[in-house]
Formats: sequence, C-alpha cells, structure tokens
Amino acid sequence: MKHMSELNLSNKRVLIREDLNVPMDSGRISDDTRITAALPTIQQALSQQAAVILVSHLGRPKAGEFDPQFSMLPVANRLSDLLEQDVAVIKDWHKGVDVAPGQVVLLENIRFEAGEKSNDDDLSQQLADLCDVFVMDAFGTAHRAHASTTGVAQFAPTACAGPLLVKELTALEKGLKNPAKPMLAVIGGAKVSGKLQVLHALVDKVDKLIVGGGIANTFIKAAGFRVGQSLFEPDLVDEAKQLIEKAKEAGNEIPIPEDVVVAAEFSADALAEVKSVDEVTDNDMILDIGPKTAALYAYIAKQAKTVVWNGPVGVFEFPQFSRGTQLLAEGIAQSGGFSMAGGGDTLAAIAKYGITNNISYISTGGGAFLQVLEDKPLPAVTMLEQVADR
Repeated sequence: MKHMSELNLSNKRVLIREDLNVPMDSGRISDDTRITAALPTIQQALSQQAAVILVSHLGRPKAGEFDPQFSMLPVANRLSDLLEQDVAVIKDWHKGVDVAPGQVVLLENIRFEAGEKSNDDDLSQQLADLCDVFVMDAFGTAHRAHASTTGVAQFAPTACAGPLLVKELTALEKGLKNPAKPMLAVIGGAKVSGKLQVLHALVDKVDKLIVGGGIANTFIKAAGFRVGQSLFEPDLVDEAKQLIEKAKEAGNEIPIPEDVVVAAEFSADALAEVKSVDEVTDNDMILDIGPKTAALYAYIAKQAKTVVWNGPVGVFEFPQFSRGTQLLAEGIAQSGGFSMAGGGDTLAAIAKYGITNNISYISTGGGAFLQVLEDKPLPAVTMLEQVADR
C-alpha cells in the first residue's frame, strides 16, 4: 500500500475516509474517542496545506433519506473545537466541494446515500471526482466493501492508507503474526455464533482462550454443567465441545469457570449470589464469573506476554455483575506484555476501570478487529494494495 505519510499533499484536494461514527445521547456526543483518534491524520494533511474533505458514516439511517438525527453536524462542531477552525458540513457535494488549502469540510452522513452500502460505481466515482488523493484511514470500516471505503479507492487518482489505519494494522500484525508467548485471548459476548470463526481461528494459536458472557454459558453447558435460565445457544453446545477438545489437542486450554455469579433475573436491581458452577439451579441466570474464577483469570492475564481482548466476561454495566470483568481488566493491565483490545463493550470497560494507559494498543474497530482475528482479509486494505501502483 501507499502511505499518506509518503506523499506530497501540498495544495492537493485530499478526501479522507475516517470512522467518526461516535455514540450519541439525545443529540450529544457521549464519547469522542474516534474523533480524537482521527485528529493526527487530519492535522498532518493540514500541515501540508492540503484542502481536506472528510467523509464518514454515523449510525444506521435509512439509505437514500436525510434524517436530521443522524446528521454529521455534532461531529463537525466537535472537530471545529478540536482543530480550532471552522468545519462546515456539506450536504450537497455531488457536483464538487469548495474547499481551500488549509481548510477542512465534512461531507454529510455518507449512509444517507442509497449507493453507499451497495458499493455503487456512480457514487464511488462521484467521491473520487472530489479529490486528487483518497486516504483510507477508517480501520473501523475497513471490513466493509462500501463506496466510501473500497469503491472510491478504485477510481481516485491516488489512493493510500492513512496513519491511523497503518497504526492499527501494524499493532495487529505484532500481536498476531509473531506473538510473544504465552498468549492469551479473551473473547466475550452474547453469542457463540457471532464469534465462532474467531474462536476457531484462535483456539490452536493461543495458550489460553478465555470465553466470557453468554459465550461462556454455552461452554459451561458443553462441559456438562447446568446453566438454568442463562443466555446460551443449545444448537452450538456440540461445537463448543469440539473447540474444547481442539484446544486440548493443541496443548492449549479453554478454562471453564469454577464459580459464577447468578441472579433470578436480568436487571440492575437483581440480587447477586456466588455459586460453584456445579450448584447452578434451573431458576438461576449466570451473569458473571465468580471470585475464584476471576482471580485465576487475572493471574493468567498477568503471566501472558501477548493478550488479545474482545468482550467482557460478565454484565459489567451492573455493579453486582462487574467484578469479573474488572479483575480480568486489571490483570491484563498488569501483564507487562503486549496487549491489544477492540470492540465497543471492551473499550467501555477499559474506560470504566481506568486502564487506558496500561493497554498497549486500543483498536478503534470492532467488526474489523474481529475479521483480522479470524485471519480474513479486509476489503479496503485489499483494494489499496491493488491500486498501489497508480
């Protein structure tokens, strides 16, 4: 791939695809992490007196329709504050954008365009016509073959990878291609089905594979224990058994919780009770790992030289079911090895427990992070490689 840092952007029209899909609460940005992550790339282009055009999506609006609740205006206002210069939102950009060297504009939500998700050639060409250089910097959307991620790169005069994308890929390569051992992967989430390919890809690469959340319940069931009213997937119990055996054959391990925290219902007010995993009744819901298991997992994390983390191990949003995730997070923070984390819930847990500075690399992507863990190519990266000689 060409890298933006290698190019002369002076007086060039530079279209940068960033991931500015920030969480919103009643029209206000509740977490601007993705915006601040994009700043170095934007500032680098501005320092060369490029005319910068930003493009991103926000939320999941209905394609082909303008919806004010998904407007990029709050993002533009935040960018204006951070860059200390006006960033206008351009709604009608299809026939060109008026932007001078040293200026920044932000296109309106690209998902308002009917052809974005279908990677429409006409929309891709319209985006390419806006620029001399296209910069793909949005790792969080690199796993999607959309008009603003892959299509535009196909038609732009020059297409390259931005600093943030390069940083993400470099960190992932360090953690996955030649990892220091022992290696630990923590994969949490509601369903095994959503992470099945990741589990298969990691099970014979890592020394320990800790599963958490609803995924762990399916493995607890596979190990022969009752899970009561807990969220689990009956049709994937056999698959979980196979993964447990696959780990053993490779000399690795998927540890099964020794104790769990249960409640009669899933709610913020539910009464939590610690039980041995073999004491779970038909009326119990497993909502966290127990203290013995949490201590063991934290110890495993501290010993690891490489840690990959995607997903909490319990319902950490509720204080009485958050201890397992907190202890594991603190263990990862104290490991001293190379740690990388990705996914929205994971980032929320990192922020909640104040360990941001103790994680070696925090990925801005969720789906893209998982796709790399699955050892699958990212369409946007593949396209940049294909057009590198242009």
